[in-house]
Amino acid sequence: MAKRKEENFLSPENAKRPRQEELEDLDKDGDEDECTVSFTNGTSTLTAAEVGIIESIQLRNFMCHSMLGPFKFGSNVNFVVGNNGSGKSAVLTALIVGLGGKAIATNRGSSLKGFVKDGQNSADISITLRNRGDDAYRANVYGDTIVVQQHISVDGGRSYKLKSGAGTLVSTKKEELVAILDHFNIQFFMKATQLEQMKEDYSYIMETKERTKEQINQGEERLTELKRQCLEKEERFQSIAGLSTMKTNLEYLKHEMAWAVVNEIEKQLNAIRDNIKIGEDRAARLNRKMEEQQVRLNDAENKYKDIQDKLEKISQETKARAPECMALKADLTEKKRTFNEAEVLYNRSLNEYKALKKDDEQLCKRIEELKKSSDQSLEPERLERQKKICWLKERVKSLQDQENSVNQEIEQFQQAIEKYKEEHNRLRREEFDVKQAMNYNQRQLKELKDSKTDRIKRFGSHVPALLEAIDDAYRRGHFAHKPVGPLGACIYPKDPELALAIESCLKGLLQAYCCHNHADERVLQSLMKRFYPPGTPRPQIIVSEFRNEVYDVRHRAAYHPEYPTVLTALEIDNAVVANSLIDMRGIETVLLIKNNSVARSIMQSQKPPKNCREAFTADGDQVFSGRYYSSENTRPKFLSRDVDSEISDLENEVENKKAQIVKLHQHLSALEKDIKHNDELLKRCQLHYKELKMKIRKTISEIRELENIEEHQSVDIATLEDEAEENKIKMKMVEKNMEQQKENMEHFKSLKIEAENKYDAMKLKINQLSEMADPLKDELDLADSEVDNQKRGKRHYEDKQKEHLNTLNKKKRELDLKEKELEEKMSQARQICPERIEVKKSASILDKEINRLRQKIQAEHASHGDREEIMKQYQEARENYLDLDNKVRTLRRFIKLLEEIMIHRFKTYQQFRRCLTLRCKLYFDNLLSQRAYCGKMNFDHKSETLTISVQPGEGNKASFNDMRALSGGERSFSTVCFILSLWSIAESPFRCLDEFDVYMDMVNRRIAMDMILKMADSQRFRQFILLTPQSMSSLPSSKLIRILRMSDPERGQTTLPFRPVTQEEEDDQS
Repeated sequence: MAKRKEENFLSPENAKRPRQEELEDLDKDGDEDECTVSFTNGTSTLTAAEVGIIESIQLRNFMCHSMLGPFKFGSNVNFVVGNNGSGKSAVLTALIVGLGGKAIATNRGSSLKGFVKDGQNSADISITLRNRGDDAYRANVYGDTIVVQQHISVDGGRSYKLKSGAGTLVSTKKEELVAILDHFNIQFFMKATQLEQMKEDYSYIMETKERTKEQINQGEERLTELKRQCLEKEERFQSIAGLSTMKTNLEYLKHEMAWAVVNEIEKQLNAIRDNIKIGEDRAARLNRKMEEQQVRLNDAENKYKDIQDKLEKISQETKARAPECMALKADLTEKKRTFNEAEVLYNRSLNEYKALKKDDEQLCKRIEELKKSSDQSLEPERLERQKKICWLKERVKSLQDQENSVNQEIEQFQQAIEKYKEEHNRLRREEFDVKQAMNYNQRQLKELKDSKTDRIKRFGSHVPALLEAIDDAYRRGHFAHKPVGPLGACIYPKDPELALAIESCLKGLLQAYCCHNHADERVLQSLMKRFYPPGTPRPQIIVSEFRNEVYDVRHRAAYHPEYPTVLTALEIDNAVVANSLIDMRGIETVLLIKNNSVARSIMQSQKPPKNCREAFTADGDQVFSGRYYSSENTRPKFLSRDVDSEISDLENEVENKKAQIVKLHQHLSALEKDIKHNDELLKRCQLHYKELKMKIRKTISEIRELENIEEHQSVDIATLEDEAEENKIKMKMVEKNMEQQKENMEHFKSLKIEAENKYDAMKLKINQLSEMADPLKDELDLADSEVDNQKRGKRHYEDKQKEHLNTLNKKKRELDLKEKELEEKMSQARQICPERIEVKKSASILDKEINRLRQKIQAEHASHGDREEIMKQYQEARENYLDLDNKVRTLRRFIKLLEEIMIHRFKTYQQFRRCLTLRCKLYFDNLLSQRAYCGKMNFDHKSETLTISVQPGEGNKASFNDMRALSGGERSFSTVCFILSLWSIAESPFRCLDEFDVYMDMVNRRIAMDMILKMADSQRFRQFILLTPQSMSSLPSSKLIRILRMSDPERGQTTLPFRPVTQEEEDDQS
């Protein structure tokens, strides 16, 4: 922790004296020469900070700014001024985020992606920290400055680059940034006041105390063991037994041992001869099985070929009709196009006829009006028409403006409705998916609840009834051997964590059944038909001769010293089940490795273990030497033992899904209301739009009629009559053309309907062919599965025959070796004991008795031969016991003394905390008194909270008020006093304050500003960054004050102009 560098900011004379070399360094640095100038009435000459302050910052695409900076901060006081939106707060936010702070700490967002400018993919922050002097951080690596660059992507991720002053990349780890911040003491309150360090030291010592207690406990356990050894040595020293009797018994045991070995070899020979005879009979049965299996394989292949031929025939017929279908579709499209063109021509003629008819009516009306008004004076009427025309044109303009406005509203409502409908459809799809998942979970939950009373129900609700039917059929003698299954009910994982991996490996075999022969298989198939409706999948039936012994797979099994195979990870009581899983899945060659990365390393990064074909992880993922397949399941369905836990998890999932559906329903209801509301508004706008259109057309028509009266007042009536006659002739021609076009349209319509009927008929035929092919495809899949089963069965018998013959030959070779061994052992036994004796004990028991008797004789020999050695061992054991007892006593005394010391240290820690609290309160009271305020500051160290209350005016005449009762200026002034009080006990190299004077009046602002400047003058080794919308024109002239003025963004501007403004320039501008 850094040492405190000031005692009282109100007394500059008590400030730390600057070092001479620091002053010399500042004289050489042109950017920092202002640090020797005072801007208050004091005479402080403290030097500028050498480490930890911010020299510059640059932002790109951050918040709403394309580019801010680069710009430099002064070493002491910096005012960042500018109007709202100019980027002041963006600078402060960037400092927090750029130095590793979380987004929520900025109070401007909950996620980093919110800081990336709209329309951009990323944002960048670059902060330069000063790193000079004796306290510099890794000065030989970073130099005089440390550049912290942070890149924020639009998805919320961020990365760091820490560079030296020369631009060299030093690190990209956040740990390095944390180390830099710790070194510069850029921390929060507890760490900045050294309270955190003392608290951590106290915790560390208490941990050491607990470890010492553990050592004492271990020592006491060791004491018990040493005491036991000491007593054993003493007992051994005192016990001496006779040796002659034990030697006689040993000789007799050796005689028995010689003939016991002969007896065991003779028993082994008889067992081998019996096994060879049984093996020869079994080899003959296997040959018959292979012949039967070949016949079934040929039948399955023929059936598969017949179904395949039928499908191929249907496929060829479908392909043959495809070109005709395409031609009919093209013809239909052409007929529709021709009909549409004819319909357009007819409608166009119809509209033309209506227009001519309207013109005829207007001409007749005009002629009639002219005849009536030819003898009257028209001048007053003309003036009135002109006036009405002008009024009508103004009205048309107003109506057109309303039309454009309503049209824009219609487009906005249409876009909003379209957006809401897209969101509605998306939520509908999401609701459907959630319901599907919930229904699946509910089915699983029901099966699990049923399985609590009957584990077999996990494999299907009808499985218990099927097993009862199998038992009944077996009692009636329908089975040669009772079928075994489902296989998943006959196996148990030794490690529950591997249950999902085992299920992923065995898959459908967990629901399979085993039959001794094909006759039993046919009986089982007939039973399954009663419980599995047609079209539903049935469990697999494995046909294999039942054996009472598990296959010997040691020569072909995979082996790894740390990870089991599926075979070794299961408890399998039934040999038939184990043999079936070995035959069908090769479980002796599949490893189970819990960790995914370890599985990849063993199977892919290095050579897989011998005989290992694949591996499965605890997540159910399948790993080959060159491939990796992820599992779709997240929990075991059949092999889990903790049913209550699974039921609880599924119930939670179902409840979550229900809550999700309710939430989706609420969202959908809200969207439907929005759609309905916008649709109503859209209809109103459309109706208003139509009304405006009608009014515009009607008004324009009135204008034209008035203008026609004005323009054609002098036209001869005879001319209008000629024009009316010509119009009638045109009407007759258009009417005739219209009738012809109507006939053409009806003709093309009939052709279109005929083409539609042909195309629909062809599509119906093709669909019928597809419907015929679907059941054949199902039959083909079943036939293909049957062919695979028969092939596996054939391979199974071939492998079993090969394995059996190898085993049989091995047994014959073993018989020859055992006969030779018997002759040798009988010869050795006659040499030890010429007459054969009857032995009832086995050779292993006799061997144990001989070894035990020999050890006892050797112990007695050792006891009689070297009594002094035994005495010496006894003395050593006793000394070890006493030494350890003394050490344990010493540790107990140390623990007692440590507890007393820690009590004293904890009291000191509390006293130090109280001193800091008192100091902060005194600063707070002193600062408030400058405006005749009084206040209280309450620290709650237990809950780590701090509250303040302030009363303007005489403190002894009014009670303290909550901060919320103060005016804006009073609250801002009190907040400044509060912040300065906290700054007085903190050690951070720089401090930032945003808009501290926004709600202050001029008096409070002046006092607060003087207080901040006075503190800054007394702490020139620290940097102050103050953000405000005020102009700061009233500040005293000083080179220690740097004003950074930010301009409002201009249209099209990508980089905001940002340069330091000196006090002289600001005075000239004002």
